[in-house]
Amino acid sequence: MSEFKFSTAVEVRFRDLDAFGHVNNAVYITYFEIARCVYWIQMFGVQSFEEFGFLVVRTECNYRLPLHSGETVRVAARVSELRNSSFVFEYEVTESQKGRVVADGKSVQVFTDREGKHKIPIPPAVRLRISEFEGISSQLNPD
Repeated sequence: MSEFKFSTAVEVRFRDLDAFGHVNNAVYITYFEIARCVYWIQMFGVQSFEEFGFLVVRTECNYRLPLHSGETVRVAARVSELRNSSFVFEYEVTESQKGRVVADGKSVQVFTDREGKHKIPIPPAVRLRISEFEGISSQLNPD
């Protein structure tokens, strides 16, 4: 997790479990969402989800090891790529007590107009803030 500058704790809840007592595969996407939202709120001080200005258009997850009830994880998140109107988040889910990586993945988000019908360029202030925090290029890359 050393490459990640941001992480947040998430407790495994009973509702996260499947019939085998493992965290269900779909729940990891929720863990990614939690980290992404906390990251965005901390970076930009947004007060509501309507202020995010982007939609998730792709998500992928690699399941490494099972998680069980009562465990706590740290979900690390970083923006690894800024494109013209989209950007890539990467995630790493680590079980807190033993430090084992249980999942990783990424998602692609695209900035849209207020109706969510048309993509728009990433706002310059957002691009600058992320590039400074993450130490990545703020140059325009094609989507």
